[in-house]
Amino acid sequence: MNDKISTENINLQLAMAPVVEQQSSGKRSPQSALRISRLDLVAMLQGMATFVLIVVLSFLCYLFVSRFLFESVQVVGVSMVPTLEENGHYFLNRWALHARAPQPKDVVVIEDPADHGFSVKRVIAVAGQTVHFKNGKVFVDEKELRETYLMPKTFTFTYSQAKEQLITCGKDQYFVLGDNRPQSIDSRAYGPVPRQNILGLVMLN
Repeated sequence: MNDKISTENINLQLAMAPVVEQQSSGKRSPQSALRISRLDLVAMLQGMATFVLIVVLSFLCYLFVSRFLFESVQVVGVSMVPTLEENGHYFLNRWALHARAPQPKDVVVIEDPADHGFSVKRVIAVAGQTVHFKNGKVFVDEKELRETYLMPKTFTFTYSQAKEQLITCGKDQYFVLGDNRPQSIDSRAYGPVPRQNILGLVMLN
């Protein structure tokens, strides 16, 4: 009798064991749930940090390229017609003038000494050279300037009552003019511009 009872008890325990194990496996302990929640939070924070890092690096790359390499500019006004179209878009090569000094006939973007805005002009003379306006013509170092980039029958007059004007560029100074002489405010008005006011070289098509 006792042996039978003992055997049934054993069989009953063995039969119940899988049921208990299934029930226990179907439940998640509070510690396990908390651990998973923390892992999800860490993964989310890592994703956000990666996104922020990508945005910051992209912004810094943009600043570097636009400050030292290339930048898109839009021409507002007609002071450089016919060389540049009004409202036309062009590339400004900032790096070119880090490698060399501005040269005569370069088309450049400058910071206007008068109003500190930005404008596009052409370099006519560099440091040490003289610019002489006479009878609607431009002479650099006493030689008449051949300006094939101007519209036919374009004359260059001073902004004063004087029919002639002689200007000498000092150290690190550049004399700039717009190609549309009657519609350009340039070095005839504010004088030669210092080197630091020349921001870069406009890339012509």
